[in-house]
Amino acid sequence: MNKSGRPFRVGLLGYGFAGKTFHAPLIAACESLSLHAVASRDAAKVHADFPDATVYRAPEDLIADDMIDLVVIATPNDTHAPLARAALEAGRDVVVDKPFALNLEEARGLIALAKARGRQLQVFHNRRWDSDFLTIRRAIESGLLRRVTHFESRIDRFRPQVRDRWREHAVPGAGIWFDLGPHMVDQALALFGLPDSVTASIATQRDGAQIDDWAHAVLNYGERRVIIHAGMLVAGGSARFTVHGTGGSAVKAKADGQEAQLLSGIRPGAPGWGEDADDLIFFSGSGEPRTIAATAGDQRGFYTAVASALAGEGPLPVRPIEALAVMAVLEAGAASARDGCTMQLPLTPDERALW
Repeated sequence: MNKSGRPFRVGLLGYGFAGKTFHAPLIAACESLSLHAVASRDAAKVHADFPDATVYRAPEDLIADDMIDLVVIATPNDTHAPLARAALEAGRDVVVDKPFALNLEEARGLIALAKARGRQLQVFHNRRWDSDFLTIRRAIESGLLRRVTHFESRIDRFRPQVRDRWREHAVPGAGIWFDLGPHMVDQALALFGLPDSVTASIATQRDGAQIDDWAHAVLNYGERRVIIHAGMLVAGGSARFTVHGTGGSAVKAKADGQEAQLLSGIRPGAPGWGEDADDLIFFSGSGEPRTIAATAGDQRGFYTAVASALAGEGPLPVRPIEALAVMAVLEAGAASARDGCTMQLPLTPDERALW
């Protein structure tokens, strides 16, 4: 709540897949936030879910609404930076869907602008609150695996037919590396910090594909290897997480189910929300494998933390340097794949010191 005791008013830019499926339900489920307005060309679509919301056709009109405290940007990737800049210049706090921007230079500019204007700027790295990640994080931090030597994170799909949507068109910010890469990179950095270097390979494999639909990156941490992989032609057989260490191995086979719940119409906080029946399997190297119950996920945690930060009662859920580091890995990975070499992270000494 703000100082007057009312919820912070949120303006949501975009009511496509990300806005409708993730942001709007999660915002509505946070009692300290109120979905005040949406920018969309389809007012009927918005009002079917939120009849009391004001609908603006143009993002600029929503940003100019002085009733709004927080602008959430859930538009195509190439619009993230210009819309975030416009919102910051209008004096709004901002949440940007991933990826933060199209490149590191844009991201740095936004962070500098937010600091100059005294506004909060955060990136929607909601997958920190997924059950699969929370389960594997708990196993690592408990010391169950001792020293981790190999960490593998995969988000695979079986979508052999190319869809007619901007994410699969040959436009800036499209493709699997910028779509799914930010989720896995952010999780890896949350666990292990900044890597020494990145080695990546990116490909376009499906018939008729216009943009990359397969990506494989290795984040190098001394002798530890963190593997990030995503593909659109995987019908099965791969685990969401596989981790090996000096104390054993752990496998989390299935992914978090919150996205599927949201798509099926289940609202955040409903009975069964975020629950995960897929146990972690731990292999000690001696004796039979044992199962460990999964930790429930709850992506409401992101917006609950946003509201606390706006009220001055808690830290930002995603610090600007953390969002910037994700962009640095994405940029290094793209350069590595293009040039066929291992790349250092393009961060300055001052930026590294903030980590």
